[in-house]
Amino acid sequence: MIHKGAIVLGLIIGAGVGVLLAPEKGSRTRDNLKKEGKDIKDQLVTDFAEVKDDVSKATKSAKEKLKVELKDIASKTSYKTEQAITFIEKQLAILKEKNKTLQQTS
Repeated sequence: MIHKGAIVLGLIIGAGVGVLLAPEKGSRTRDNLKKEGKDIKDQLVTDFAEVKDDVSKATKSAKEKLKVELKDIASKTSYKTEQAITFIEKQLAILKEKNKTLQQTS
């Protein structure tokens, strides 16, 4: 995959080489430079807009994925908490029975 920065760098280098090798008058060369500079600026604006859009989409996707994962974690945690409470209730019932036995023998 060609990186957009590499394309822009290539455009800049190409423009510089073109100026150095151009056998045209100074005014024409300046006009060409202005045009190429505008083209490069337009390309940069387009590339940055695309990158911003890509980042925005990735962020939104990550947020949605995080919401789903948090919901899943909350559900699993709630289930495990219920298991722990049930276990503790059973242990309390056993302790109550043992305590009743001790109370009767005293």
